[in-house]
Amino acid sequence: MNDVTMILDAIGQDEDAIEKLLPLVYAELRTIAAAKMARESAGHTLQPTALVHEAWLRLVGDEERSWKNRAYFFAAAAEAMRRILVDHARKKARLKHGAGRERLNIADIDVIDVKPDERILLIDEALKELEIQHPEQARVVVMKYFGAMKNREVADLLGICERTVDRHWLYARTWLFEKIREKESA
Repeated sequence: MNDVTMILDAIGQDEDAIEKLLPLVYAELRTIAAAKMARESAGHTLQPTALVHEAWLRLVGDEERSWKNRAYFFAAAAEAMRRILVDHARKKARLKHGAGRERLNIADIDVIDVKPDERILLIDEALKELEIQHPEQARVVVMKYFGAMKNREVADLLGICERTVDRHWLYARTWLFEKIREKESA
């Protein structure tokens, strides 16, 4: 068992465990955040360090912390980062579009011309539908896209083989692409 897993096991019993965990996982969380932010627009106001800090606050603020091991912890961190980016994009869109303005139907948006923040909202909307219809494929998307996890890590976390992760990833990408395209042409 590595240090991270031992500390995760101790979180319920040791009050200092959370404080010991951050230095051990910070660099990896920062790497995940930097990889995610590299996909965002150059003028994005949220920086990788801020994304890590916000995700950390959400993770440790969650009353039902139950991370079985390192992989579960990083999957939870990836999900927290996803939610932060979606919340940030929603807030920016709200401010940008202002109150009282006519809402634009998502079907009228050309994905090619969509700004990165709006693209996150489109992906999130389609991902929510995927979570309802195909939850395991949706988990693979969150871990790979938002968590920057490798297939081996996803496979270990979900308890499936890498080939299944490949199939889920291919299916989910195709499904999401088609959903977004449907919204464009509707």
